[in-house]
Amino acid sequence: MQTVSARIKQFNSDRIPEYAALKYSMMAGNAFRFFRGTCHLFYEDLARHDVFADHPLSWICGDLHLENFGSYKGNNRLVYFDLNDYDEAVLAPATWEIVRMVTSIFTGFESLQISKAEATRVAKLFLQKYSATLANGKALYIEPQVAVGIVKKFLDQVCERKQKTLVKQRALLKPKENKKPSFIISAKLFGIKGKEKKELIAFLRQWLRANKHLPFPVRVLDAGFRIAGTGSVGVKRYVFLVQNAFNQKKFGLIDMKQAKPSSVQPYLKIKQPSWNSEAERVVGVQQRMQNVPPALLGTAVFKKDTFVIKELQPTSDKIDFLLIKDRYKDIAQVIHDMATLTASAQLRSSGRQGSANADELIAFGQNTSWHQQLLDYAITYAAQVKKDYRSFLKDYRHGYFS
Repeated sequence: MQTVSARIKQFNSDRIPEYAALKYSMMAGNAFRFFRGTCHLFYEDLARHDVFADHPLSWICGDLHLENFGSYKGNNRLVYFDLNDYDEAVLAPATWEIVRMVTSIFTGFESLQISKAEATRVAKLFLQKYSATLANGKALYIEPQVAVGIVKKFLDQVCERKQKTLVKQRALLKPKENKKPSFIISAKLFGIKGKEKKELIAFLRQWLRANKHLPFPVRVLDAGFRIAGTGSVGVKRYVFLVQNAFNQKKFGLIDMKQAKPSSVQPYLKIKQPSWNSEAERVVGVQQRMQNVPPALLGTAVFKKDTFVIKELQPTSDKIDFLLIKDRYKDIAQVIHDMATLTASAQLRSSGRQGSANADELIAFGQNTSWHQQLLDYAITYAAQVKKDYRSFLKDYRHGYFS
């Protein structure tokens, strides 16, 4: 078998080289960052030793971990807290999603210097609430009116925030010398020049007109290259600054992210639907699993690459476990909500194109005999992540990824 570093390098060989280098740098930060950036390793190893293959099939987001939950503004303009990354979405055993999430608890908590005993307690809580929600058979959702504890405070803050404040953090809205508003170049937002920028702006204008997602016309003012997350760094990802044509004081941000094949699918023996494109797969599964999809969610083809387009969701709209790492009651409430949302997403998308129906998922939720086996695998694999991270870090420092 190839070394861990060789497997990582091969998987990222089709990424934009300079941004792939940035991804490796981010992955070197800690074991949890490494875990987030190596979804393909997780599923390759899981498929080799899979003990969950006979569990009910479900639609899964494919890369579930502590930081892939967050708030977003739905197309009904209300704010929700939910799973928010579907790049790896596929049809798979329901527990493939769960074992990755539970492994992320052990890996993430160790990076935060939270004890293994606390991580184990929280992992068991996640499994218990996940199964209880399935057994209840009713898909739930979390918005400010029904949220409790720290998630409610988090969503209330998001509701109070003005769109213009978000835009002002990323763009110069009142430039001098009669120049039009444009992006502020930063460590996570790079400028695009010349022909490529013109082509991107013209493309989005045409897409907005054709899809009629907005109730009012907008001007597309600027385009930039965006860096966000860890696993997807290196794919083509653009952000656009737009202005309401009727009210020039109102601005917005639109995200356009290249859709690559799921890193889970190569390790599945389960037949997948015939999607027209990778972007259609991402959007199609997201619309099934989420209660309300994000604003502007849609697909596009630009220069033969397929993209997912949606209103920009700020990366800061995630629960920062570093801020609550000593507040165990708050941690328990967040994990409780994450388990509820995970089970709800599977129930909501049940009975679609090969996934188990609601009755099968209810029965699976009532049977918790698999909990200990999954917990044991997650603990063992978290140790493997730590070992793989040390191997990667050694090679990274010796210039293997240069």
